[in-house]
Amino acid sequence: MLKKVVIIGPESTGKSTLCEQLAQHYDTLWCPEFAREYLLTNGTSYTYDDLLAIAKGQLAMEDEFAAMGHHTKPLFIDTNMYVMKVWCEFAFGKCHRFILDQIVQRKYDLYLLCNIDLPWVRDELREYPNPAPRQQLYKMYKDILVNHPAPWTEISGGYEERLAVAISAVDKIIRAG
Repeated sequence: MLKKVVIIGPESTGKSTLCEQLAQHYDTLWCPEFAREYLLTNGTSYTYDDLLAIAKGQLAMEDEFAAMGHHTKPLFIDTNMYVMKVWCEFAFGKCHRFILDQIVQRKYDLYLLCNIDLPWVRDELREYPNPAPRQQLYKMYKDILVNHPAPWTEISGGYEERLAVAISAVDKIIRAG
């Protein structure tokens, strides 16, 4: 049975790097973040409705990767509907019902929460270089996971330490069956 591992956290916390490293380690696939492609194509001035389109695009891409993956190896997913929920609420103070419904419907085997202890790296899509919003966003993600039934692991430290902690957490869910 396919194990789905979601990597979440604020921007510039190494989510995509960790997904790629884990996919290489386990010789499997990882599903990238749809928002990056969407915003590069459509511009960075997004609306509340754009976030719904991004959410639907993310889910379609996740389903596509799950269908072509090795069902004996984990699928690593860079971002899920919890990220969309936090983004909607942080930017617009509300969240689309579709996103909330998908949170209830979709099940994942493990969450890896990337901490904000890596240096923030500027790129054309990142919005929150200051520590205060990064800390607030991280707290929102952690609050979600503390109250979520699926296992989760906090990912902190340098890139090598992060990868080692993530591999240990993934190995644990693989062994559990």
